[in-house]
Amino acid sequence: MENRSILVNLNESLYEYTRQIEDKFLSVKMSGEKGDFFTQVKPFADEVKEAVDLWKKEASIWIVKNRPKNLHESQIDSAAEQMEMISVQAFYPETSRTRFINYLQSVRFVLTLLRANIDKYQT
Repeated sequence: MENRSILVNLNESLYEYTRQIEDKFLSVKMSGEKGDFFTQVKPFADEVKEAVDLWKKEASIWIVKNRPKNLHESQIDSAAEQMEMISVQAFYPETSRTRFINYLQSVRFVLTLLRANIDKYQT
């Protein structure tokens, strides 16, 4: 039960990061001003990466243990990679809106799918 609650909290935390990332992206697109790499981009991206690494580890353990039919480790790996990318890309106005939104939606889909499976399996 302990690992389940850790994973639920990490999952919610990443979902909150997607909100922050989307807000930053929209703000940067409107202003056209890049974020400073050393004072804004890197500290935020490092914070997100730390959370993503923990989430990826816990999610992979959960998937191996529960074997959900509609969620696989490769999806967790892809979501983790995409989350790290958008946490940096959000600070740059030249980032493609379409690609950014696609990555964001893909990450959110996996987070939502994982949460639904955690609720379904409750182990």
